[in-house]
Amino acid sequence: MHRITLTVNGRRRTAEVEDRTLLVELLREGLRLTGAHIGCDTAQCGACTVLLDGHAVKSCSVLAVQADGRRVTTVEGLAKGKRLHPVQAALKAEHGLQCGFCTPGLVLGLVDLLVEQPDPTTEQVRAALDGHLCRCTGYQHIVDAALTAAKALRETGAREGPEPALRELG
Repeated sequence: MHRITLTVNGRRRTAEVEDRTLLVELLREGLRLTGAHIGCDTAQCGACTVLLDGHAVKSCSVLAVQADGRRVTTVEGLAKGKRLHPVQAALKAEHGLQCGFCTPGLVLGLVDLLVEQPDPTTEQVRAALDGHLCRCTGYQHIVDAALTAAKALRETGAREGPEPALRELG
């Protein structure tokens, strides 16, 4: 067993984990944060995507011990009270949501994209969605939502990630 300490959604957390415990397991079972979904167990579907030190990772392919001393953001950490993150709001406005299973991973993948590329092209959005499988939609509404969120972030002058200083910590 390993004792690890990480910051999850801005809150310092300590846990005892086995060598083989996946980050997604720690989040879901140990910390009761169920936004990261287990879809495929092979890092193919993207449903388990979280931000690790501000960058999108598939938490089913990261060991919990690898997150020791690092910052993790799950979909639960994006909204500020009742105010949705611009990516979440855009997905709602552009009808980019269906069953919702893949949505948390898509949201965090798009947050990462928009921090890195505040004015993405349609092709860049589609490339960022590679590795995120959605069985309910044809992706066009998700692409539209990403472009809407990017525009909203540019208009407000925000480069809104979950925690503004994450990129500098990297």
